[in-house]
Amino acid sequence: SGQLRGGSPPAPRAFSLWDYGVFGLMLLVSTGIGLFYGLSRGGQKSPEDFFTGSRAMSALPVGLSLSASFMSAIQVLGVPAEAYRYGMKFLWMCLGQLLNSLLTAGLFLPVFYRLGLTSTYEYLELRFSKKVRLCGTVQYIIATVSIFISLFSVTGLDIWASLLSTGTICTFYTTIGGMKAVIWTDVFQVFVMLSGFMAILIQGTLLVGGPGRVLSIAYNHSRINFGDFNPDPRSRYTFWTFLFGGTLVWLSMYGVNQAQVQRYVACKTEKEAKRALLVNQVGLFVIVSCAVGCGIVMFALYKDCDPLLAGYISAPDQYMPYLVLDIFKSCPGVPGLFLACAYSGTLSTASTSINAMAAVTVEDLIKPNMPTLSPRKLALVSKGLSLVYGTACLTVAALSSLLGGGVLQGSFTVMGVISGPLLGAFILGMFFPTCNTLGVFSGLGLGFLLSFWLAVGGTLYPPSASTMGVLPSYAGLCPLFNASWGSNSSTLLYGPPAIADDFYAISYLYYGALGTLSTVAVGLLTSCLKGKQAGRMGRPWVQHLTRLEGGALPLSGALEASPFCGQGGGSRRAGGCFQVGKNGAAPPVPGSPFCVADEEGWEISEGEYL
Repeated sequence: SGQLRGGSPPAPRAFSLWDYGVFGLMLLVSTGIGLFYGLSRGGQKSPEDFFTGSRAMSALPVGLSLSASFMSAIQVLGVPAEAYRYGMKFLWMCLGQLLNSLLTAGLFLPVFYRLGLTSTYEYLELRFSKKVRLCGTVQYIIATVSIFISLFSVTGLDIWASLLSTGTICTFYTTIGGMKAVIWTDVFQVFVMLSGFMAILIQGTLLVGGPGRVLSIAYNHSRINFGDFNPDPRSRYTFWTFLFGGTLVWLSMYGVNQAQVQRYVACKTEKEAKRALLVNQVGLFVIVSCAVGCGIVMFALYKDCDPLLAGYISAPDQYMPYLVLDIFKSCPGVPGLFLACAYSGTLSTASTSINAMAAVTVEDLIKPNMPTLSPRKLALVSKGLSLVYGTACLTVAALSSLLGGGVLQGSFTVMGVISGPLLGAFILGMFFPTCNTLGVFSGLGLGFLLSFWLAVGGTLYPPSASTMGVLPSYAGLCPLFNASWGSNSSTLLYGPPAIADDFYAISYLYYGALGTLSTVAVGLLTSCLKGKQAGRMGRPWVQHLTRLEGGALPLSGALEASPFCGQGGGSRRAGGCFQVGKNGAAPPVPGSPFCVADEEGWEISEGEYL
């Protein structure tokens, strides 16, 4: 390990040709999978094929794909570094993920799956208005581009090598193969990631002296700390941070996020979609546990010589590349497995993001304005958009190759600031029938501003290590140790504002929760002050939604007798179903194939959708 390597500071290490060979093999296999699904059976003939795999996927690959997209290079590097500095309590993250899976399966998945939506933001138009839908679409694209940029700003690879290899390959196979290529390459990349983590765990544990020795060192240095129930929201990680903040962050990423919803609605049945969420939960638990284990093993190796304090590295996110090059320096090719591990996650997240951005653009911007385009032309447009988005994101990433602060915090901050308020908008739509368009707009605006203000303040005036709860580390036994090397402090021209020690110091995991809760609260208050103003659907949260061939819904006897049904006061439509409108008029969304039913059958009350 780093503290036992003689009397001189470690020489700078780099990845070898063997390592790049292993990394290149992973890229080659990923490209092959994309080509296979892009060219087999004549390719994609419609946007449905390209974006949802014809809705014929099974639970196992979709579940593994959902797990893989969480573990980008950001998490491969960030989670072990956080476990190194804060201890094993990071495993409470799995509790937040579990609660998220249960809430998603019970509340959000049935609505999106039964409506058969490709873009989740189409729901916002059905419930509120087209402007709300466009607002959600634009916010999602901005958040996704921001995350995409950070993906290529980490690991020991040169930024241009990273962009030209990973980014180009990712854009290529996503454009050619669509959702099926994304899902099956994710499955391959999950096993690559797990292989990388297991290699590090096994080699590191052997160097320390066995699992018992690792746990003993972790216990003696307060790294086994599951019992942290400190209610202070400024503490970076506690049980309550993960229970409340973590659950809502994950819910915004899995419950209503386009990239995740688009995959579980690709399953052939709703039960398969729920099984996919279960598979995803198991996969997340295994991956997070392996990442936390790597962080604890890393601390056991460097307990007397912290590379960051010693100045051997300049940021916490460099712990993992340093560890890999240290413990595998006599094993050519194995560090390449770590490169493949880190960039497998990046490929998964980036490919999903490209496909999702193309999907919301086609569904929310192109199809409503160009309804005459044929399915084959729309499929070509979809592929072109994937290429454009991939190329644009790579270009912006090249121009923004420096990412300040921890990459894990940076990615969760972006998701919290933008996805938190969006989650609030969906909650208002699905569970609060009194909420109207003005209310959801007000909630979205204030929720975003509040979480953005907190995030900017927390970045400009970061809390102290003691406030966040960073555990002590040591560098006294490092060769030629110089404490000034590891110093990363900066001097402010002006003192921090009065709220910096309290409000700005709140854990970044609460950013999304604050955005969600403030959006819901302001949305409800504004709607009540405005008075009753029904949205597009009076009871959109109802779970009894059934979708037949072509998007039609079954007819009940109560509907046939109703004078407020159909187009022309009760006449049966050619498709074999009624579309219910206000006072016998056409549906609020012209030509919409969606109807909503409750337990007793089809009803109309006060001329609104039930």
